Amino acid sequence: MTPAWILDIFAAIMLVVAAVSAARLIVARPWQRGTHGLALADIDVAHLLMAVAMAGMLVASLQTLPNGAWSVIFAVMTAWFAYRVTRDAQVSGVRALAGGHCAPHLIHAMAMLYMFTAFTAPAAHGSGGTAGGMSGMGTLQLPLLAFVFALALIGYSIWDLDQLSGPGAGRHYSLAAARTVPTRPVLVGATAGLGAALTSSQLGPAVARGSAQTSQARPAGACGPAGEPGRGVVAPWVAAGCRIAMGVTMAFMLLIMI
Repeated sequence: MTPAWILDIFAAIMLVVAAVSAARLIVARPWQRGTHGLALADIDVAHLLMAVAMAGMLVASLQTLPNGAWSVIFAVMTAWFAYRVTRDAQVSGVRALAGGHCAPHLIHAMAMLYMFTAFTAPAAHGSGGTAGGMSGMGTLQLPLLAFVFALALIGYSIWDLDQLSGPGAGRHYSLAAARTVPTRPVLVGATAGLGAALTSSQLGPAVARGSAQTSQARPAGACGPAGEPGRGVVAPWVAAGCRIAMGVTMAFMLLIMI
């Protein structure tokens, strides 16, 4: 049995992640940007929902929705991020899976869907249609899959930590935040080529080099908010920190339920 105070600590961390994600949505106000803005709020919405769901799994008193409802939510979330990764892969190729910013969220969504569909609660706690809190220590079906998910989550968390702590960490997440919504690769290539031709012929080589650098810094197909990097709670590194906390917590939950 995992001590209850450890579960309480992880649940408290998830509540902080949920509060930060909600604050990011309030500050950014994506609903004021129409459909474009709402599409770019997917990361913070995903973090908010996952954090609330995990807090409920860790501590029974924090439960909100039944397992069936969460399963539907995370099935939709998995389909959405699978679409985003597919569009990202059309632009970046295999790099979209190895170091892309959509792939970790797809793994998170898949892991959450797996936990809520494969969770087997103890008999004393299994009648309410919810996980019952991990203090009752349920188990997961297909434990090998849980182990694979845990390894993937740990790997992405280490990658995020490396990006945050390594040289140019701020620049890395600033460029990630400046990327645009997925567009057709052919259209992106044609637009970039036309812009490079115009700048090189009319504005000189120096401006042309600046245009090329801008186009490289804003590839299509990335997850996260568009526009200039924010400050404070909407800074890109804050979302990365939330993702690390969720990845570690999710891996911990999977491993103790194997």
